[in-house]
Amino acid sequence: MAKNNVSHDLFDPRKGGQAIRISSMRIDAKPFEPARTNYFSVYLIESGSGMFWADASQFTFGPGALLFFIPYQHIRFVPDIPVQAEVVQFHANFLCVETFHAEVGCSGLLFNDPYGIPVVVMDEQSKSDVKNLIDHIRKEHEERELAYGEAMLAHLKVLLILATRLKSSRAGACGPGMDLRHPVLGQLRDLIEQNYHTLHSPADYAERLHMTPKTLGRIVREHLGTTPTDLIRSRILIHAKWQLLHTLKPVKEVSRELGFGDELYFSRLFKKATGHSPTFFREFETAVRGGSNLSMLSDRAPIPRSAVASDT
Repeated sequence: MAKNNVSHDLFDPRKGGQAIRISSMRIDAKPFEPARTNYFSVYLIESGSGMFWADASQFTFGPGALLFFIPYQHIRFVPDIPVQAEVVQFHANFLCVETFHAEVGCSGLLFNDPYGIPVVVMDEQSKSDVKNLIDHIRKEHEERELAYGEAMLAHLKVLLILATRLKSSRAGACGPGMDLRHPVLGQLRDLIEQNYHTLHSPADYAERLHMTPKTLGRIVREHLGTTPTDLIRSRILIHAKWQLLHTLKPVKEVSRELGFGDELYFSRLFKKATGHSPTFFREFETAVRGGSNLSMLSDRAPIPRSAVASDT
């Protein structure tokens, strides 16, 4: 039985942690919060249904859904009926999504898309394919035969490619991962991309879209399951995490370039979102990655173009 748990469960190879792990999970029909973790997480919902929250964004799920969560994210499930799920979790040491996106838009489509929905709904054939891939990963993980790590990585990549294809095929020409049935959403996305480092209030964006903050909030909630405030905050945090991981800029400088005059306010916002201070996040992840993250320098946190492309 899953129990309510808001603790942290961080991958740390110095303590014998494994960079990939596979588990089966049962969630009873009551609220459940998995421990925060620095793994990327993929949940295959085999049975059961209900609601889940990824940070402050709310979504529905049912049998045959794939759910995608990013490291340090706060997750909460509220099932209607008991849920049975297969869970694959991997750290950047096993597969760095930030570099893999060139092959398979899984950063900015499956993960790290503040404007999209972290759910892929599968048909029976796709569900069977994904289940088989997870079974192969589990078998390699348990039997540990020659080159088992490479075999697990290959199966994981195929799983992510399959999920990316499914999500892309249902997203339409307006851009993967985002429901653009309302034209304001595309305009809002572009405005946030241009201004998230200086404009932090939904009222600023509502004014530029010639509507009230209440109307903008309703549109975002109805189509994306979140709020304008959380869209803006999520984009800020993607940038902040990138800078903390891949540059040596002081926290004060990262705070300032994101438009925060008060470093303490920025640090509180970051800790609320991740469960840890910016300094801990940088030092811990750099330690567990052996410093490899510092080879990916960038002045701007990237979201692949496929996730923010202009409407066509």
